Amino acid sequence: MKQKPTVSIAVPLHNEEGNVEPLYREIKGVMEKIGLPYEIVLVNDGSTDRTGEILRRLKKRDRCLRVIELQGNFGEAAALSAGFRYFHGDWIINMDGDGQNDPRAIPAFVQKLQEGYRAVTGWRRDRKESYWIRVFPSRIANWMISQVTGVRVHDNGCGLKGYDASLVRGFSIPHGFHRFLPALFGVKGREVAEVRVQDRRRQHGTSHYGLGRTIEVIRELSTIRFVIKDASGWYSRFQIIRLVTVVASVISLFYFVLFPSKLNLIIFLSITIINFFCWFISLNLRRFLRAQQEGVFQGKEI
Repeated sequence: MKQKPTVSIAVPLHNEEGNVEPLYREIKGVMEKIGLPYEIVLVNDGSTDRTGEILRRLKKRDRCLRVIELQGNFGEAAALSAGFRYFHGDWIINMDGDGQNDPRAIPAFVQKLQEGYRAVTGWRRDRKESYWIRVFPSRIANWMISQVTGVRVHDNGCGLKGYDASLVRGFSIPHGFHRFLPALFGVKGREVAEVRVQDRRRQHGTSHYGLGRTIEVIRELSTIRFVIKDASGWYSRFQIIRLVTVVASVISLFYFVLFPSKLNLIIFLSITIINFFCWFISLNLRRFLRAQQEGVFQGKEI
């Protein structure tokens, strides 16, 4: 009978045919040395290259390997959510599938989890990317996220993270919200440990980074604090505020038409802007709540 794993390693993959097998072998070598029961969960996020074929071949030879096949390219957040649904371990460690996260850091993550931390996050040193395009904007984003969430983490963008199973099992992450881990799970600062990790250059394939990520961070940043506190409660509050501001904007517009003045115009515009921001935040909150109810991916274990 197969022993229940203590540690699960989950890796989202999209068009990583050149990286998947070397990364799998590195992870397996590290886990064999640790000596704890383990499983490796590789999530194929709608790859159109040979990634799926390689995964099926590896699966046939390794009982500790589990392969999750998503029915399309749902994105990194959905692939992480698939790992959270299918893993069996007491702890789960996520890492990127491009080979830039060094599996040799895994023992340090396991040690922190054994010490009782509920979440462990990597802190990349000597990053192998353009300073002005990637590193500098990342530092600004990390500072802003820490200020908003209250969880002081130096490198939210590092894909190498570890969690206690009770924190994440079955959790669905809407698109874009994975950049706010581990704060999204509601952990306190004292429950989070950081581990300095080596950042490696991508050996195969191309980066999936783009300007859209920066825009998404700004969008989710406006909402994350309400999600952490009480997404459902705040969604209801913002709906009420929206209703009030809609009525107030109609009244203020009517008043401005009857009594034109700069003051009345400013009042009307101010109420309209408040209504827009309430709509924007409630839209994101609704997206988060729907993700928990309906899920964010379709797929199965093969």
